[in-house]
Amino acid sequence: MLLFLWTSRFQKHPFILGINLYFFELLMSYGSGRGNGVGFNSQKPVETGKEYDVQITETSRRGDGIARIQGFVIFVKNGRTGQNVKAKITQVGERFATAEIV
Repeated sequence: MLLFLWTSRFQKHPFILGINLYFFELLMSYGSGRGNGVGFNSQKPVETGKEYDVQITETSRRGDGIARIQGFVIFVKNGRTGQNVKAKITQVGERFATAEIV
């Protein structure tokens, strides 16, 4: 019902409606934390306490390195862009994990 009320405002603007629906669907399917096996809700590709070889590809706003395993984000403490490191997972959350360099 909320979607119906929201979209009814844009009935005279099909281009805007199309863009807004696209972003609405993207938001609901990618980052909502809900769903039937969509995203990483069921099985994470990393486990707490295990070590993984990763490449730091970015730096977070807090200064930690960002690596990914099968698209799952891992924040690596003191990691720097371009480093290839062995990282030990310290915590696994719903949308990301944290790790430290071994």
